[in-house]
Amino acid sequence: MGRRKVAAPPTRGSSMAGGGVISEIREKHKLELENLTLTKHPFRTSHFFMLAMLQYLKRLATYILSRGALFVLLVVLVLAPGILLVVTDGLHKKHVQEFLNYARFVLWWVSLGVASSIGLGSGLHTFVLYLGPHIALFTIKAVQCGRVDLKTAPYDTIQLKQGPSWLDKKCSDFGPPLYQASAHSVRIPVFELLPQVQLEAVLWGIGTALGELPPYFISRAARLSGSEPEAVKELDATTTNEHGPLASTLNRTKRWLLSHSQHLNFITILILASVPNPLFDLAGIMCGQFGIPFWEFFFATLIGKAIIKTHIQGSLI
Repeated sequence: MGRRKVAAPPTRGSSMAGGGVISEIREKHKLELENLTLTKHPFRTSHFFMLAMLQYLKRLATYILSRGALFVLLVVLVLAPGILLVVTDGLHKKHVQEFLNYARFVLWWVSLGVASSIGLGSGLHTFVLYLGPHIALFTIKAVQCGRVDLKTAPYDTIQLKQGPSWLDKKCSDFGPPLYQASAHSVRIPVFELLPQVQLEAVLWGIGTALGELPPYFISRAARLSGSEPEAVKELDATTTNEHGPLASTLNRTKRWLLSHSQHLNFITILILASVPNPLFDLAGIMCGQFGIPFWEFFFATLIGKAIIKTHIQGSLI
């Protein structure tokens, strides 16, 4: 009987060659992902997007079917009373409309806050476009009329496709001035004006805090997967193409933040969130990359942006 030939174990050279092939495949895959954009490959990107959406819808349908009875019961218990209250007439109609007005008001200002901070600095400047002018207009009107009780309700503010009711009213419609004029001007204390615009400012600040979460989650997901976010790679490298004093200052600040990442904690995040800071997206990326707990990051950001920063900005206006 002939002896069966035993396959020789893989040599070190062959394993290294296999590792090189795997690394080459990974680099090729990474390059393909970087080039997979709507501008470069619109049809292929749209195709993969549709496949991903179908996969998520399939997962959602599977989850709903697996817990069908509980899901249907939850929908009925939550939506049915609300729909019934909206479509039926009665004494409750006024309260339902009031609730819808508040819900629209909250959604509007929170959405503006999210739009302001989301997108790694490329968001809309909704403070300059909406909240700032709203506070300025209210202050001017209050000074003209000598009183601060101009709103008919807390939601009587600038909203989508509608303005506040007090903007076009005459001062005589509000009654006599409560603050007497001195030297041809009315001086209203800031602590009297601020509560009148405080709610919308805080809601806008909550939205800005929510808009800072995507960089944190993306960076944390990259850390858990063993990779490094592109933003951190870019900041970690030495910047050579610094054009102008502003770019040079920003790059030095970025490098300083990276070199002092060990000092990231609740107080540091709170301070960074409490002032107008174009580099706070970097702080969110670093918090995710260096494992700062979510609730520590979120609460510090929420307090800094929704309470401290909005009151500072509102007082300055």
